[in-house]
Amino acid sequence: MEEIVALYAPDELPGRPVGRATRSRMRARNLPHAAAKTLVRDGRGRVYVHRRTDTKDLYPGLHDVWVGGVVAAGEHPDETAERELAEELGVTGCMPRPVGRSWFKDPHTHFLAHLYETVYEPTLHGPIVHQPEEVAEGRWLPWDALRARLADPGWPFVPDGRALLVHYERIRGA
Repeated sequence: MEEIVALYAPDELPGRPVGRATRSRMRARNLPHAAAKTLVRDGRGRVYVHRRTDTKDLYPGLHDVWVGGVVAAGEHPDETAERELAEELGVTGCMPRPVGRSWFKDPHTHFLAHLYETVYEPTLHGPIVHQPEEVAEGRWLPWDALRARLADPGWPFVPDGRALLVHYERIRGA
């Protein structure tokens, strides 16, 4: 059975669900929806950067720092953030903390990003285990190294991730 996602009133903050659609219909028509996005840091302040698999329906093969996904119909974004951490990285017990919201729109997607951050500690949360359908590889980068990579427009990085990091830095002073 195909996933049913929540549709949101476009470009409103704080955002509210106004309907439902199948994931394929939402993608085909670029309907406004919501997603939970979590930035994972470690105790040393490094950021976890991963490369999306080449089979992803959106931005395949590109790098990203946001672990997340689409908010399902009837699901709270907090639940989505926890679910996606467990699904994509195998991380549980690492509670995402909300840090803000921001709309993103391009020709491929239109969504309200519920932004979260979390601190991952391997001794508390176990090893990172990538979901093979979603994450091809990953590594830790110091914040300055991430900023340097992002300054390179040729680095294959998801466009929504770039925009959301700008928003994150503005609200968090990262």
